[in-house]
Amino acid sequence: MYKKSKEQLIKFEDKIFDLFESGDLPYLTHLNGGNEDQLIDIFKSIKDDDWVFSTHRNHYHYLLKAGNEDRLLENIKNGDSMFVYDKENNFFSSSIVAGSCGIAVGVAQGIKLSNKNNHVWCFVGDGASELGHFYEAVRFVDGFDLPCTFIIEDNDRSVDATKLQRIGQSKMNWPKCVIRYEFKPIYPHIGTGTGRMVKLKEEIIKRYQESKKIC
Repeated sequence: MYKKSKEQLIKFEDKIFDLFESGDLPYLTHLNGGNEDQLIDIFKSIKDDDWVFSTHRNHYHYLLKAGNEDRLLENIKNGDSMFVYDKENNFFSSSIVAGSCGIAVGVAQGIKLSNKNNHVWCFVGDGASELGHFYEAVRFVDGFDLPCTFIIEDNDRSVDATKLQRIGQSKMNWPKCVIRYEFKPIYPHIGTGTGRMVKLKEEIIKRYQESKKIC
């Protein structure tokens, strides 16, 4: 399977950033950034016929699943950045927080019942990992030993709240079907009313903190 390099991933996302900044992309868009190395390492274990379930921030996942870059760009330009789906490539994403977890479990159960050898990979954010949908899915996969792995992408923010603000010092000992990695995101969380989206370069951090445009 041909997969994108770190430089190619960053170049693509910079292109989307430029479209947004120029006003040519007037849609809600969530950008990846800062987790290229971790994802490239994870995708080394993901096979062609494996299933990947992603989130509203799915560009890197799709490209690393050998998704078509031109197709992804067209989806984004049409306002479908958070709803990327590719049946031929076993790729599905949802903008609903933890919305893919139950579907991923169903696919994994179907794989096991059919005695197939492919695997399911379900990506979630740290906010989604606090929800019942995720917890129930993990328990089912762990209890029935289904071919499914959940990846918690922990950027320490759920909209604009850190884990410390949301759950205090709580820590979870997840079963082996859960992988978790931490990273510092390049782009701020963007939502309705956020305004301009800017890279977190050192020279502009203070300016955008003062204007409350960094979440």
